[in-house]
Amino acid sequence: MERKQDDITRFIANWRGEKEAVYLYGRMAQAEANESLADIYRKLAETEERHVAVWEERIRGAGGAVPDFKPGAAVRLKAWLAGRFGTQAVVSSVAAGESKAAGGYDGQAEAEAVGMPAEERSHARVFGYLSRSGSGLGGEDVARFEGRHRAGGGNALRAAVLGANDGLVSVFSLVMGVAGAGASRSQILVTGGAGLLAGALSMALGEWLSVQSSRELYQNQIGIEEAELADVPEEEKAELALIYQAKGLDRATAESLADRLLSDKATALDTLAREELHVDPSELGGSAWEAALTSFFLFAAGALIPTVPYLFWSGNAGIAASTAFSMVGLFAIGAAITLLTGRKVLFSGLRQVLFGVAAAAISYGIGALIGVSLG
Repeated sequence: MERKQDDITRFIANWRGEKEAVYLYGRMAQAEANESLADIYRKLAETEERHVAVWEERIRGAGGAVPDFKPGAAVRLKAWLAGRFGTQAVVSSVAAGESKAAGGYDGQAEAEAVGMPAEERSHARVFGYLSRSGSGLGGEDVARFEGRHRAGGGNALRAAVLGANDGLVSVFSLVMGVAGAGASRSQILVTGGAGLLAGALSMALGEWLSVQSSRELYQNQIGIEEAELADVPEEEKAELALIYQAKGLDRATAESLADRLLSDKATALDTLAREELHVDPSELGGSAWEAALTSFFLFAAGALIPTVPYLFWSGNAGIAASTAFSMVGLFAIGAAITLLTGRKVLFSGLRQVLFGVAAAAISYGIGALIGVSLG
């Protein structure tokens, strides 16, 4: 008897959540000026209406009574904001809630029997796309739907520049700090070498974890997508059509495009991964070890610049040489950044020099104060 009551309580909680979703999506559809997006909200509400019917049947089947519905304060607030300021005022909040609730039906046999978990994950991805894309793309962007690519080369260059910059600035500041404290040339070299090794190892480990974790996450997501494509192909097709509608296509064209793309099994999973998960399957082949080693050597290369002068000079001459070497390195890094930002080389280079030297000067001043205090 207690188990039955627990089931009724669970069914009612699920029912209430679905009813609130129907209420909110309906209000968002009414508030949305873009008819394509309004149609998306209506279709999402229709799906939730089917879920409501399932839970009502379960409640009655278990001997319970379907309660009167009154939306919660949070849902009413979102509906009011959407009506007052437009759906974009709440779409990010709704996306976060959908993402959190996407796995809520996992392990519930009644929900899994009718495919609710897959549909809820689908809704989370659609709202995730809407929160990133704003209010849809204009017609001039539609031709680029199938040509979206990540800037792989740009990301690699960015990683290279930042790795070298981290090594240079951190070890430059470290070296200046101990130099300000009055350390000898050998002590500065040991400190610089230790900072180089510790920083490079830390960067390498962080990069390995980042790449490996990302690969495992993406592989898991693609595995889920592959299973859903096999189990509920029509729902996957409907989800893809909604995404294309959000991009600006009318409903008929979006459904036709989704149908054509998913009709070819060889490209279906690749299309879903790119459009729904924003994952390029070709990027999963990158080696975490290669990324780690690259990060290690880039950081080390940057860290060598302020340290090497102390092999030949000491005292004020060593400080001056280390600063000069570092300023040249910082300017070069700033110039390299312009390949990503498009800013002028002189502006970007000098800005990098200013920030790097300022950090080192602060470290030198702190080191000097500590040296005086210890003395």
